[in-house]
Amino acid sequence: MGWGTLITRRLKVFSLALFVYFDYKAVQKRVQWVSTVKKNAIWAKTHERNARRVLNLMIELEGLWVKMGQYLSTRADVLPEPYIEVLKQLQDSLPPRPLEEVCGTIEKELGKPMRQLFATFDVDPLATASIAQVHRATLEDGREVVVKVQHDGIKEIILEDLKNAKSLIEWIAWAEPQYDFNPMIDEWCKEAPKELDFNHEAENTRTVSKNLSRKTEGGSGGVSSDVDVLIPEIIQSTEKILILEYMDGIRLHDNDSLEEYGVDKKRLVEEITRAYAHQIYIDGFFNGDPHPGNFLVSKEPPHKPILLDFGLTKRISQSMKQALAKMFLSCAEGDQVALLSAFAEMGLKLRVDMPQQSMEIASIFFRQSTTATEAKENIKALNEQRERNAKALQEKMKLNKKEVKHFNPVDAFPGDAIIFMRVLNLLRGLSASLNVRIVYLDIMRPFAESTLLGSLTRGPSTNSEWIYDSPVNSEVESKLRSLLLEMGSDKILGLQVCAYKDGKVIIDTAAGTLGKYDPRPVQPDSLFPVFSVTKGITAGMVHWLVDQGKLKYEETVADIWPKFGTNKKELIKVHHLLNHTSGLHNALGDVVKTDPMSVCDWEEMLDQIAKSTPETEPGSSQIYHYLSFGWLCGGLIEHASGRKFQEILEEAIVHPLHIEGELYVGIPPVLEESETEVLEQCLKFNFYEKRDPREETTAYLELTYWITDSAYVDQDNFGLSFTISSSERHFLQG
Repeated sequence: MGWGTLITRRLKVFSLALFVYFDYKAVQKRVQWVSTVKKNAIWAKTHERNARRVLNLMIELEGLWVKMGQYLSTRADVLPEPYIEVLKQLQDSLPPRPLEEVCGTIEKELGKPMRQLFATFDVDPLATASIAQVHRATLEDGREVVVKVQHDGIKEIILEDLKNAKSLIEWIAWAEPQYDFNPMIDEWCKEAPKELDFNHEAENTRTVSKNLSRKTEGGSGGVSSDVDVLIPEIIQSTEKILILEYMDGIRLHDNDSLEEYGVDKKRLVEEITRAYAHQIYIDGFFNGDPHPGNFLVSKEPPHKPILLDFGLTKRISQSMKQALAKMFLSCAEGDQVALLSAFAEMGLKLRVDMPQQSMEIASIFFRQSTTATEAKENIKALNEQRERNAKALQEKMKLNKKEVKHFNPVDAFPGDAIIFMRVLNLLRGLSASLNVRIVYLDIMRPFAESTLLGSLTRGPSTNSEWIYDSPVNSEVESKLRSLLLEMGSDKILGLQVCAYKDGKVIIDTAAGTLGKYDPRPVQPDSLFPVFSVTKGITAGMVHWLVDQGKLKYEETVADIWPKFGTNKKELIKVHHLLNHTSGLHNALGDVVKTDPMSVCDWEEMLDQIAKSTPETEPGSSQIYHYLSFGWLCGGLIEHASGRKFQEILEEAIVHPLHIEGELYVGIPPVLEESETEVLEQCLKFNFYEKRDPREETTAYLELTYWITDSAYVDQDNFGLSFTISSSERHFLQG
């Protein structure tokens, strides 16, 4: 290919890109002043005329642009309908290359004349694609085959098209920063040239066929992860020629034939999805180009999918395979911690800590597919989500609207993950083009679980490594750890156990993993979100008051707390509160629904408890007091002792256990006045520092709360078990 041709191709690409871009910008201005009906009509015409412009240029240039058009034609879930209708013509055969060129390539590659190679050779190709065309033939031994012949000079065209595509993507990212596809085109530039060697494709086909024919065990519940697909046998290959077994099948876009043969399109797409889940999660070796042209459907029942074209095939490492499995399963479970852990393991680095938005974006790839008829609503929903995430990012990073458009929250994106997400998008487009709805989470879960849980069970489960290595504090802790080893990971996912006796720690054991799909070990300082833990604390404080002679279990609550004795609560006794038989199980429910922030007002909640009415007779029914228990016990504690709740908490529990500054019920006042951002840091910040600023003393700090710019550091408010000097405080604040 001469320089003139290369320059001409580039000029045509960029001329059309600019033409289409300014057309959309002009329409964007124009539709601001018209009605909704006219606006929709204008946009529809705009999409159609630009789709035809793009189609005509892709057919003219062929090469990589046809392959890109084939990909776009499958994205009925996100692209406007006119683009899908126009570009899906590229899934049909392109204009064929001359027979003389085809025969010349075959004879040159195989070293023999056509009459010695084939008993018959169909002049008209079965299909013509971007890189090659396929002819049906019969070998001398009678076997029916297809012969895939690479277009003459296509290698130079593809390599040049990749350069043009890279330049075009860079320009789009500059003009519209929110559409930065550079990581994707970079990975494509690396992988696409591999399709030009048919020896490479032949070996890939043999490998995938062997992998999918293996019998494998599935994930949870013993679900089989076997797949039922067909792959043609490889007969012979060279760099530019590939001879395969002939399989008679129906093309996916031939809807009339699919209906005529009674093909279950939903089952078809599900089986294709299972095949790709097996390739990705079980084998770590998958076809990166599953567009509709690379599939056929067998005409014989049960109409199995026929998988074709393994030129663009990706191999991933065991660690990447497990990271992708963890990402999928964390999305399925809504586990943000495991998702961020998966990102780190696969090498995806973010510039901002926004786990909720990360979960929403990652979940897009695994969400239930939408049909082509729902495409408009789907596009609208995705745009709304993009706007919400942009707004959240703007607030998080304190950016203006212009700055947020140019801010890329991703610092590093692994190439393996790009091909993986491209495959998921193509599969989603496949289901949309066939107008079927697929629940990917259900189909792919057994394969992901098989990979991740298989790797976890191969690790230490019933040996000493399963328990975190920490000193044994007592004989009872030694017995506990022996019991844990007997139970093992089959019965226990992860745990922390801590027990005090007479103010001393007698058990401090951690074991297992942080989550079903998170293999990191549980440690004594691992953080967990837990619920209703203060029920045990408040009940313990009531029992402590009984031990102190301040309360009796048979005592009527109204005798201790006079305001409580209204609305049929006169007969409720202390033991009714403790064993959830007071009948006040739904007390405060309506209050919280009406004004959720009222839970922050202690006195208001006690007043509401005093006004509440029981739903059952005291002692008649034991029903869990999910919301009211803490305030019932809290009001009882304060009225029985004549002191504040926190004072009794410190005297009964905190001081005897020497955990000053470590246990609070409610937020301490000094923290309550701090900013929300500081409170968020309190939940996740542990700071250890060794400092000797005056060479007088060494302070060992274990801070469970963030050191703010307060004028003083107070032991009670910040949980420090010692005082620090002004110079040390200055160092910490700095």
